[in-house]
Amino acid sequence: MAQFVIKGGKPLSGVVSPIGNKNAVLKMMAASLLTSEPVVLYNVPGISDVDVMIQLLIDLGVNITYDRKKHILTLVSAQIKKTVIDPMLAKKMRSSNVLLGPLLARCGQVTGVLPGGDKIGPREMNAHFEGLAQLGARCIRRIKENDFVIRGTLRGAMVFLYEPSVTATENVLLAAVLTKGTTIIENAACEPHVKHLCLMLEQMGAHITGIGTNRLEIIGVTALRGTTYHVPADFIYIGTMVILAAITKGNLTVQGVTVDEVRPIVYFLEKLGVNVRFEKNNLMVSSRQRLAVNDTVWARAKGVYSQPWPCFPSDMMSLMIVLATQVKGSTLFFEKMYPGRMFFADYLNGMGANIVIADPHRVIVNGPTLLHGAKLSSPDLRAGMAYVAAGLVARGQTVVDTIEHIDRGYPAIETVLHKLGADITRIS
Repeated sequence: MAQFVIKGGKPLSGVVSPIGNKNAVLKMMAASLLTSEPVVLYNVPGISDVDVMIQLLIDLGVNITYDRKKHILTLVSAQIKKTVIDPMLAKKMRSSNVLLGPLLARCGQVTGVLPGGDKIGPREMNAHFEGLAQLGARCIRRIKENDFVIRGTLRGAMVFLYEPSVTATENVLLAAVLTKGTTIIENAACEPHVKHLCLMLEQMGAHITGIGTNRLEIIGVTALRGTTYHVPADFIYIGTMVILAAITKGNLTVQGVTVDEVRPIVYFLEKLGVNVRFEKNNLMVSSRQRLAVNDTVWARAKGVYSQPWPCFPSDMMSLMIVLATQVKGSTLFFEKMYPGRMFFADYLNGMGANIVIADPHRVIVNGPTLLHGAKLSSPDLRAGMAYVAAGLVARGQTVVDTIEHIDRGYPAIETVLHKLGADITRIS
């Protein structure tokens, strides 16, 4: 186990480039299973989740070359040697479940286990199973062994998802592109990473309309070709950097930003007094931030609440709560998706925050408060990064344990933050 030792109070200033989108690259890697030709991905982030997906794909028979320094990943799925997803690797990462669709489409069957990932509440697979079943697949669930087998001859169909699940949408999409007939996905997720997966599949020869909307129409083809694709910037990483600069009173420029993909985050940041400026593809954060709730009625009655895209993303909730501890006023936070997301907030109270935990889904943050250093343990990726944020603004020393969770989404983050002026050290 490793830990971060942080001495707070240093403003983060300078220029930073975001990593490639974590939630996009993992699904693009899975899409390589749909063709026997090479798929080359650029701007691949050096995160541990990518390493796990590489191991999963190699185990299935994919030939992979990864230039970590140049962030280039080449995948060739000329021959898939097995359709059983390695259970030990699958339990390390939630996104392992997106292998179901492509394996089912190309091989006619797949055996897997319920995936692992962050412990932020129940994350069942019903939307995945039901979506694939509507295409004609049959799922055999073996409860005792906690695994399942999916097989069947797929056909184009009208698929309705009872929730706009990102990975369920992607699984049905990845299965449908090689399925005879027309498939329509209603109530599909439309997050930027889903959009880019669609665009990549189009380059591979897929026929998809409605990209970027909640209704996708796919006309199946008999084969896909290889392609190259530049992984887009991670908008959660960008939002993270804006919050770190704002709470530490730093001047920061984030390069390579797609405005449309950060607009929902920026909207809610402005509600808490954080103002940013765009110049072409650069986002600038000034050290002169008001950091005050600008609509007290909204903040108490509605507040910040997670919803499917294009609304506020759940992955930003933990960091926004840390931001609110430094904002004048009271703000309600409502995490609608995961009942375990908010538990980390109680440890912020131990640092001096004033947070009322109303129930597993809602907290009220009263600020600003002076935070003091503490010893913390990362329960998941986003809460772990929130603890780092709290440590950067706190007085004294903060120690964050089990930072392996943080490595899943923020590669070598201590190096990035140190260059921006933070006093942070990784200890193995």
